[in-house]
Amino acid sequence: MEKYRDGQRELRCVFVDMEKVYDRVPREELWYCMRKSGVAEKYVRVVQDMYESSRTVVRCAVGQTEEFKVEVGLHQGSALSPFLFAIVMDQLSEEVRQESPWTMMFADDIVICSESREQVEENLERWRFALERRGMKVSRSKTEYMCVNEREGSGTVRLQGEEVKKVQEFKYLGSTVQSNGECGKEVKKRVQAGWNGWRKVSGVLCDHKISARIKGKVYRTVVRPAMLYGLETVSLRKRQESELEVAELKMLRFSLGVTRLDRIRNEYIRGTAHVGRLGDKVRETRLRWFGHVQRRESE
Repeated sequence: MEKYRDGQRELRCVFVDMEKVYDRVPREELWYCMRKSGVAEKYVRVVQDMYESSRTVVRCAVGQTEEFKVEVGLHQGSALSPFLFAIVMDQLSEEVRQESPWTMMFADDIVICSESREQVEENLERWRFALERRGMKVSRSKTEYMCVNEREGSGTVRLQGEEVKKVQEFKYLGSTVQSNGECGKEVKKRVQAGWNGWRKVSGVLCDHKISARIKGKVYRTVVRPAMLYGLETVSLRKRQESELEVAELKMLRFSLGVTRLDRIRNEYIRGTAHVGRLGDKVRETRLRWFGHVQRRESE
């Protein structure tokens, strides 16, 4: 998005939402996708035995209903269900896969990207047709789109004649994506997430009987991951990196019982808690992610 913003080029992103997708997967489609993915027949039959003739009840405030058959959808709460759903979506994506810019998909979170309104509408319709042909349904009210560097008169995106809601930001996989390509709101949310994590373990971090080394280890294990979530893919400016480091130093000072009036240098605070600079950690995770991408198998 930063490249499209810097190049002053339009990029349209449609965030597709599916209605109760786990409850709508047809069983026959599941068996077909498993076989097409190369799953051994004996395992297909094992899963079929788990699903065929399954019955359930609904419990409510006044008691529970009589048993009834469940003939569609995946089992709720089963550790196997996400894997089975991934198999179905993988086979579905083979039919609608497009060239760049790209289509991103993680489980049922789908983002369709294109430079033109016509192309993104065409791709959206292809996904809708492929999904609804398999018994799933695209939510018209919750599907949203966002445009980077939108020009006047560029029009709106429609799905079967219905206008798709336009937004300036969207939360995708826990990270906030903004139409202007900035990450200021995401940084503020990471700071807030860090403070929330710090408060949960403040009983340990503020205990004078616990050594600074242990406090630093607890901080690195519980608080820092919440602050760093998703930042390896974010282009941080110096001001935003400084905002994160200021918040981290406040947490460390509170944990060690130190205030600015004590005139203790930040380097000493970090050294006492054995916590390195947050900016260095961000760059480390970014390089690790880059290496992960470089090592992936080519499609």
